Amino acid sequence: MDSVRSDRNGGSRIPVALKILIAGGFGVGKTTMVGSVSEIRPLQTEEILTGAEGADDLSGVEGKTTTTVTMDFGRITITEDLQLYLFGTPGQDRFWFLWDELSQGALGAVVLADTRRLADCFPSIDYFEQRGTPFVVAVNCFDTEQRFGPEAVARALDLDPGVPVVLFDARDQVAARNVLIELVEYVARRQYAAAGSR
Repeated sequence: MDSVRSDRNGGSRIPVALKILIAGGFGVGKTTMVGSVSEIRPLQTEEILTGAEGADDLSGVEGKTTTTVTMDFGRITITEDLQLYLFGTPGQDRFWFLWDELSQGALGAVVLADTRRLADCFPSIDYFEQRGTPFVVAVNCFDTEQRFGPEAVARALDLDPGVPVVLFDARDQVAARNVLIELVEYVARRQYAAAGSR
């Protein structure tokens, strides 16, 4: 993929903009990741949790008081020729109808995982696998807690061979940026392999 374009006058280069989804279960750190890595003030659609009986499982995230109801949005420049537009998806089942709209035109996705509640990321993984959307799994190590290594997480999630699993802290700008770079490189490797098999 050529990541450089010229403007209509053949002058300065215009960076390629790629759409990336940040997905995962409720309370896994999607809003935090978008906020930590975005070079612009992120758009967030956070609302106070209602406390409705059974609406949200707060196990492992008892201190959570707000939730994303539509999406989070941010932008990061990787190089002068490449910008990533980040769309954080809502984590609760009742907002899944928004995913189809948000995923249109996406290059790929980052699926955030919390090893305290690993099963919460299965719906996101299933969603992207069924649509053939490339994704990486990023294990958010809360409070620098690392319970399992990447290989153990990949086995537990029954990921296809080659799907990257990375450990990071969603609050760390450099770590979050590296996760995004890993996704872009993974997509490029897949495209190169697909082109070579033709």
